[in-house]
Amino acid sequence: MQAAENITGLDLAAIQQALREQKLDGWLFYDHHHRDPIAYRILGLGEGVHVTRRWFYFIPAQGEPKKLVHRIESGRLDTLPGSKAEYSSWQELEEQLATLLDGATRIAMQYSPRNAIMYVSMVDAGTVELIRSLGKEIVTSANLVSIFEAVLTDDQIATHFISQEKIDSILASAWKEIAQRVSSGGTHEFAIVEYLSEAMGREGLVWEHGPNVSAGANAADSHYEPTPATSKPIRKGDFVLIDIWGKVNRPDACYYDITWTGVVGREPTPREQMVFEVVRNARDAAIATVKEAFASGTPIAGWQADDAAREVIRQSGFADWFTHRTGHNIGPVLHGNGTNLDNLETHDERLILPKTCFSVEPGLYFPGEFGIRSEINMITRPGHAEVTGRIQTELVRI
Repeated sequence: MQAAENITGLDLAAIQQALREQKLDGWLFYDHHHRDPIAYRILGLGEGVHVTRRWFYFIPAQGEPKKLVHRIESGRLDTLPGSKAEYSSWQELEEQLATLLDGATRIAMQYSPRNAIMYVSMVDAGTVELIRSLGKEIVTSANLVSIFEAVLTDDQIATHFISQEKIDSILASAWKEIAQRVSSGGTHEFAIVEYLSEAMGREGLVWEHGPNVSAGANAADSHYEPTPATSKPIRKGDFVLIDIWGKVNRPDACYYDITWTGVVGREPTPREQMVFEVVRNARDAAIATVKEAFASGTPIAGWQADDAAREVIRQSGFADWFTHRTGHNIGPVLHGNGTNLDNLETHDERLILPKTCFSVEPGLYFPGEFGIRSEINMITRPGHAEVTGRIQTELVRI
């Protein structure tokens, strides 16, 4: 199902509808010392609340929510609807918790069996043991979290396209800037990082760390980030990878995140061209798989899209050099809590939901040589999935 439009804070009706659709008796939120930021966002509590004692908030599939708070922090959940119980001792907490959950059996929590989807594994093992000791079955909230953390409003989707237009233009200019600087005396990785950052700043964009500019063998490190001290020169003949991301300056805006590669002052070598084509074809296989699933109304999980890309690379004999997932969820944070395209680092069984955004970015990395990653973003809607920006079809000639 899709979350209701314009969800701000707690949307009780939408949560209870999702619980009934997933045949769950309720969703139990728990926190101590802000260990679960997901809970604060979904409940609309705000992350600046001072919390030093355990609290529980139970949303049943039907009926009134229930709160359990410590007496010296009895007002911590007062902004939320529902009845309130209090405790002081650990014995009283356990008694009140049993009462809170009376009548419920299948309960969702921020838990993942075997920590398979670690992005939602916020509840500690001891608390899981405690709830199970009350005769409850704990079910992962991963699919619920995707609905209420990853599904975008139309307005959020519009912010993604604003960032896409700006960043696509900035990246196109950056390739020309590299060519000009190399021909007129030279440049280096961090200088181009500064160029990109200044350009994004002028366009009113914000971003988390980065962007990344990698020359030569540095492109073989998928998470390389140059610094003034480590920055490598960019010269004629070099291979260059640029990974750039940003969003409009609004807390709920959706990021845009892309990676392109190119060569400076020469044609690609046969090996570079061959590797690029493998990565490009893997990317396009994942794109096609997602598009076909949405066009036909067939549910598709994150691991299935990953498999589509990974199979192309495996058939090409490069499986050992594809060392990360195919894509990640994108939202108001760069790496969101929705479905990832992943059957390597995790087996992501979560469905790719309508009105979500994610990257498709297979890559091959050869230490000491070069690395190629080709990253695009996709937005899904009921019956339709699309790539949101320019698609690299050949290596850039700089």
